[in-house]
Amino acid sequence: MSSETAIDLNNNPLTLWNGPLGLPDFTRIGSGDFGPVFDAALAAHTEEIDAIAGSANAPTIENTLAALELAGDPLDRVSAIFWCMAGANTNDIIQATEREISPKMARHFSAISMNAKLFARIDELYQRRESLGLDPETLRVLEKTWKRFVKAGAKLDEAGKKRLAAINEELASLGAKFGQNVLADERDWVLFLDEPDLSGLPEFLKNAMAEAAEMRGQKGRYAVTLSRSIYEPFTTYSERRDLREKAFRAFTGRGETGGPTDNGQVVKDTLRLRAEKAKLVGYDSYADLKLDDTMAKTPPAVLELLGPVWKKAREKAGQDQVELERLAAAEGSNNPLAAWDWRHYQEKLRAEKFAFDEAELKPYLQLERIIEACFDVAGRLFGLSFAEKKGITAWHPDVRVFEVRNADGSYRGLFMADYFARPSKRSGAWMSSLQSGYRLGKGSSPVIYNVMNFAKAAEGKPCLLSLDEAKTLFHEFGHALHGMLTDVTWPSVAGTSVSRDFVELPSQLYEHWLTVPEVLEKHALHYATGDPMPKQLLDKMLAASTFGAGFATVEFTASAMVDMAYHSRSDAPENPLAFEAQTLERIGMPDAIAMRHRTPHFQHIFSGDGYSAGYYSYLWSEVLDADAFAAFEETGDPFNPELAEKLRRHIYAAGGSADPEELYTAFRDKMPTPDAMLKKRGLLPMRAGEEL
Repeated sequence: MSSETAIDLNNNPLTLWNGPLGLPDFTRIGSGDFGPVFDAALAAHTEEIDAIAGSANAPTIENTLAALELAGDPLDRVSAIFWCMAGANTNDIIQATEREISPKMARHFSAISMNAKLFARIDELYQRRESLGLDPETLRVLEKTWKRFVKAGAKLDEAGKKRLAAINEELASLGAKFGQNVLADERDWVLFLDEPDLSGLPEFLKNAMAEAAEMRGQKGRYAVTLSRSIYEPFTTYSERRDLREKAFRAFTGRGETGGPTDNGQVVKDTLRLRAEKAKLVGYDSYADLKLDDTMAKTPPAVLELLGPVWKKAREKAGQDQVELERLAAAEGSNNPLAAWDWRHYQEKLRAEKFAFDEAELKPYLQLERIIEACFDVAGRLFGLSFAEKKGITAWHPDVRVFEVRNADGSYRGLFMADYFARPSKRSGAWMSSLQSGYRLGKGSSPVIYNVMNFAKAAEGKPCLLSLDEAKTLFHEFGHALHGMLTDVTWPSVAGTSVSRDFVELPSQLYEHWLTVPEVLEKHALHYATGDPMPKQLLDKMLAASTFGAGFATVEFTASAMVDMAYHSRSDAPENPLAFEAQTLERIGMPDAIAMRHRTPHFQHIFSGDGYSAGYYSYLWSEVLDADAFAAFEETGDPFNPELAEKLRRHIYAAGGSADPEELYTAFRDKMPTPDAMLKKRGLLPMRAGEEL
């Protein structure tokens, strides 16, 4: 009996979710269960697609477009669980399955996109779209579906279709390999230290490093790992320049080891195949292909944004570097300022300028309180409430589950959160969903999750966050709200299914509420005393809010410019790392600052297709988010109810149901200029009396 017939998709824990609150029953799911279920679900989806494509009835929205959107439910379910575990709690079995299933999935969806009979039905609806009397959302879904098929090769001849399918399959394998190589380098590198090596380190960092060492079987010692939650504060506070350099070189050298986890060839092959794919479907470059359905539209439009930002950021970083070199010389250093020195002396400069040490904030930024702040702001803006449901098994014991309700008490959905770093989890922070919210067919309620990589505190100790980590929590929760508040009919435009340079608006905008004084006064309470953050410290924190903007903007924008340089070529560079170096030299990258994501570990653009030719979108969205929050500031009330309702309706609830410019203009009555973003970052001087 084949694996397809051996699996009952109507009675399998990966596809029939009958656990608590309608979640998967994770107690019945093992790492080795996925392969056969994937095979059965892929076969079932193929049957559904063949039935739609082969229908003898004339195509209608219901029997073609709606049927296509609702097809593949078992595949959606097993995929949601698998990709969640592959990112957040992987192991050798899951990684082997990932290497096997990634090309299978690519092959499967290529076949759908290139199904001539299916496309003929969609094309017929598309050609008659103006006469069908469609509502705006349905018309948009039809147009986006048609364009997606065309970009995926539906109009190619058979040879072209075959080649494009092979490219997609190979790219999927390369993306899986890239991510697994980075994870392996992060997991396998550790620097164990002892008490004499800890000069300059604050208590919170020592506690986190002790916990990390104990997790790795070295109780009584301290571990520097490549988790940002440990790496960044270590290179900020450690007085040991030699150790800072070791950590820096390991962090920036991920994926460039020269061994089996080296990503050099993976990157080269990926860029070559992407360039070929773009040409096959009629685009000059891969960036042209990816940007076609975004707000930016073209590579020159992206560079119009990045160029002025880069110039101002580099100028500011240059001014700061003079100050950092002064501090280093005062301590007797004769060495040129290096990239492993920047965070260290920047923190000392912050203390000098503002009498402010960011470590002072830590006792007031307790994880539990910041979670409460996220929920509180969502309640005040959108009327949501969150109730934790204890004792529910998820993909890892650290995962927490919250039931979400609307202001009237009606059910909204579920929010799941996985906050702590571990070797089985890839680095970074992200939002995704086990289930989207939409009304089509029987409808669906959202099940949204956030994943973080905060350093877990030792037993009995509170988990204290840096300001950047607290902002990250708010950022990812903003994405989660985008998923939870979705109010659309069609699954393909639900939640975060929007253009790449619009998707960061809800998340980056939400960060602003963290530093609203009344939010901090209520939730930034000392973990030991319960006292609120002193006004003097709050004022110093707000005064220093744009400090280091030159460094932060340079390291980010350099990554965005390298991404765009790779993908706006008509061909692929023969030596990507040499091309990276040449690009940085051409734009004038400061020697003492490293890219935030160097090519060999740039997971946003190489571990899958998500942000390829799209890393700029964080800055593009930041132009929007700075302007959007300014709308609240103009009213004098950061929780202005009329504006909050417009924000909910046009930004958080609308998903991709309308053009993003149309949605933003409906909220703000205009499109913004970059000025508000540059002012927010401290890169553009404000006029006298002007406030952000």
